[in-house]
Order: sequence, then C-alpha cells, then structure tokens
Amino acid sequence: MSTATLACYHEEFYLLDVARDYLAQLLDGKRSNAYQVIRDALRNGLSIRDLYITIFQPVQYEVGRLWLLNKVSVAEEHFCTAATQSLMLELYPEIISSSRSGAKLVSACVGPELHEIGVRMVTDFFEMDGWDTWYLGAAVSNDILIAAINERSPDIVALSATMSYHIPKVTELVAVIKENFGGDAPRVMVGGVPFNTVPDLWRTVGADLWAVNADQAVQVAREALNI
Repeated sequence: MSTATLACYHEEFYLLDVARDYLAQLLDGKRSNAYQVIRDALRNGLSIRDLYITIFQPVQYEVGRLWLLNKVSVAEEHFCTAATQSLMLELYPEIISSSRSGAKLVSACVGPELHEIGVRMVTDFFEMDGWDTWYLGAAVSNDILIAAINERSPDIVALSATMSYHIPKVTELVAVIKENFGGDAPRVMVGGVPFNTVPDLWRTVGADLWAVNADQAVQVAREALNI
C-alpha cells in the first residue's frame, strides 16, 4: 500500500478518509477498487459537486505534487489522471442540468498544455449550473479557439495552464481574442496552478477574470455577467 498522503488536504475536510482511500487505490494501480470507493461515497449521499471539490481536485493536486517530487512516475501520474477522467465521463449524464441559464462557455487548455482535467472539471461545473458548454480539450491552437468563439459566441472563455512555462501562451492567446473581437470579445477567465500561486498573474496576462477552483469559477462568471 502506498504511503502517499494528501498534503494539500486540510484535516477538517470530512471526506479526508475517502480521498486518501481513493488516492491509495489509484497509486496501487487498483482502478476497480478506486472506482468502488467513489461509487460507495455517492451511494452514501455524496453529491457530484462535492465529489469534484473534496476528492477529485485535491487528489489530482497531490498526484501532481508527488510527480514533481519524483515520488511517482510519469506513467503513474497518467494512470491516476486517466482513471479520474474516466469516472468523470461515466458521471457526465448526471451533471447536465435540466434548468438552462442561457449563458454560454467555451473552455480549453492553451497552446501545448496537456493537463486538461482541471478545465474539464470547471466545464462540468458550468454545465451543472445550466450553461451551454463547449469543451475543446488539451493542446488547442489559437486558430481553433478563435473559430469556436466565432461559431458559438460564448459569454465566457475559460483558459487553463498548469505548467508555468505556458503562461506566455496564455498572454498571447488573450491578446489574440481581444484583437479579433474588440469590444464584442467574450470575458476571458484563466485558471491553473500558476495563477493560484502568483497574485495578480491573471491581470498580467490580460485576462478579465480568475478563479481558484471550479465552484468559484461559476460564481465569478455569474457575478461578471450579472446573472
């Protein structure tokens, strides 16, 4: 059994044991056991919203931390991420809200960024809030994103960067959006580890909005649009 701990997880979280169990099963390569941990938690009343915030998000942060410390391999990090993404896909039909807000979101990882699970969680939270969402995935080129904005006319564009060396790409893409759409440009929201660790970095890249996590992203977007 792995001795990995959720260092980023505060002791007061009531689902600490569930998150630890889920992480341990993943790091042991026991995907089916990890899935059962989640299914049991849902059966016991855990909401999908709380599942994302109190299990998936902190576990992914911890996996990333362990990878940076060379305590897990790239293959193990990919396995853990793919397992969580698979669970998210399985749960997707249950997150679609029957009440639609009329607001629209386009979301993507910038440039060569491949760490997409964070922005996928953000997109799912918008979907749960009744937004129409278009999730473009990882490694999205500027041209593809501009084409999506032209086609969908979103109210918010959410851009994600996990690795700090992709921040120049964020700056470039935000500028491209504003240059292409001028006064009709959608609000640009950014997120990811670099923005959570460096105060006002979101302003430096020229973004309109920033959020720490998926739940806050919806709140910030609603406030910006007065909905």
